[in-house]
Amino acid sequence: MTRRSCAIYATGIVCAHLLIVGIALVVAQVFQTMIHSRLKKEITLTEKSQVFESWKNPPPPVYMEYYFFNVTNAEEFIMGGKAAVKQIGPYTYREYRPRENVTFLENGTKLYALNPKTFVFVPEKSAGDPEVDIIRTVNIPFVAIMNELNSYSFFLRTFVSMYINTLGVDMFMTRTVHEVLWGFKDPLLTKVHSMKPEVDEYFGLMWKKNGTHEGEFVFHTGEENYLDYGKIDTWNGLSKMSWWSSNQSNMINGTDGAVFHPLINRNELLYIFAADLCRSIHLAYVEDVEVKGIQAYRFAPPNDVLMSPKDNPTNAGFCVPAGDCLGTGVLKVSVCREGAPIVVSFPHFYQADPKYINAVDGLSPNKEEHETYLDLQPTTGVPIRACKRAQLNIILKRVQGFPKTRFINETIFPIMFVNETATIDDESASQMRTLLLIVTLVSNFPLLIVGMGIILLLVLVVLFCRNRQKKNEVKRIDFTEAFHSFTTAKDDTAYTQVSDKPDEPSETAANQPMRNGSYIAMSPVEAQKC
Repeated sequence: MTRRSCAIYATGIVCAHLLIVGIALVVAQVFQTMIHSRLKKEITLTEKSQVFESWKNPPPPVYMEYYFFNVTNAEEFIMGGKAAVKQIGPYTYREYRPRENVTFLENGTKLYALNPKTFVFVPEKSAGDPEVDIIRTVNIPFVAIMNELNSYSFFLRTFVSMYINTLGVDMFMTRTVHEVLWGFKDPLLTKVHSMKPEVDEYFGLMWKKNGTHEGEFVFHTGEENYLDYGKIDTWNGLSKMSWWSSNQSNMINGTDGAVFHPLINRNELLYIFAADLCRSIHLAYVEDVEVKGIQAYRFAPPNDVLMSPKDNPTNAGFCVPAGDCLGTGVLKVSVCREGAPIVVSFPHFYQADPKYINAVDGLSPNKEEHETYLDLQPTTGVPIRACKRAQLNIILKRVQGFPKTRFINETIFPIMFVNETATIDDESASQMRTLLLIVTLVSNFPLLIVGMGIILLLVLVVLFCRNRQKKNEVKRIDFTEAFHSFTTAKDDTAYTQVSDKPDEPSETAANQPMRNGSYIAMSPVEAQKC
């Protein structure tokens, strides 16, 4: 056996083994199962986990952008006209949100934590100076008092209305952005505080929310089940809420939005508990996106999250009292926020009933600027980019006993909206890309084996064809040499001419008997030149 034949046989044997082993590993999914099992064990909220430290101190910077709706025709609205607003902002703050007082519970299957938030103003990302810029907006303390007195007698409401007029308090107020956001001493609340000390005399949309937390959380670590990783077990000691009108609406579902379980698929719904909304919401897959070279799934709240109970009966539980429902795109949260009739929505009433958009001039909802979404890396479940957008509104309507409201049309009036954003930092993105590369290589190792087997198969085919070609060439050479030898022998042989007439008989011929026909004599002669 020649060396060429040995090479062909060896290549064929190796090729067959690679193809058989590779295909078997692909079908059995051994490496994928191994990687998934490792991810389920590693991505947990335990001290030994690599993700624990990043969960306690999130490295990506979080920015909170505040946009306000400046009222441009307050007097006209009070007289029954249509309100007009102009958006101003953003006023951007860097948000710091470390986990504190982290304590493990129940053999490490759960942990307790606080999540205080601190805000620092970022001038270079802002449209102006919040301590200088003036806005005109709804006087929320005034509306809150009217709302509280709505159940009292007409005469009491009338007396309070007259007293408020003596204080010079109106339905709309003019304040700096900083005052509206972080608080000021309100003259009306100061009077109430003197009679009811439990009522704070300061008011601000973010009053006492800088450096404070949203409650006490107990999370599942994912030690028992990777699908429970990061899910909230209790909030302020509650496993479910009590202010909504159905058990389903009162459920505390999902995580706080900071982490999600690994191995996310496109068909599942992800749940987030939003303490500021007093409810859980779900997100559905929208599309594949890429952030800093990392492939991610985009999830966003579908239309049915804030859909009217007429179109989505499961939302009937958010009507309090039962049956008292608003339309699509808005949610009344005054049941968990005592005081003013506060309503939340997406910015500019995005995805809301057009009647709310058309009730106020100056609104222009669009998906790019007003959609809430979350971009998740599906293998690890790590948020790569997030945009949480929510709008604060208040219900303005006529209240008997308050003459200033007698002409106004009931309106869900926009106050301001927030855009809370976070994007993975460059260092974390680089580490994530490296991790995903390793996971991809290990997971696809059987395919690499199959690929090597296919390459060797092609090499085997080439060697086989070249071997056949070589044999054919050898046969042609042997045939050529044989033909050449035959031709050479022919050239060395001469033939005597055949005469039509018989030669005269020689003595030798005379002694031989006569034969009929011509006689051809062949004898070697010297080759003649042409």
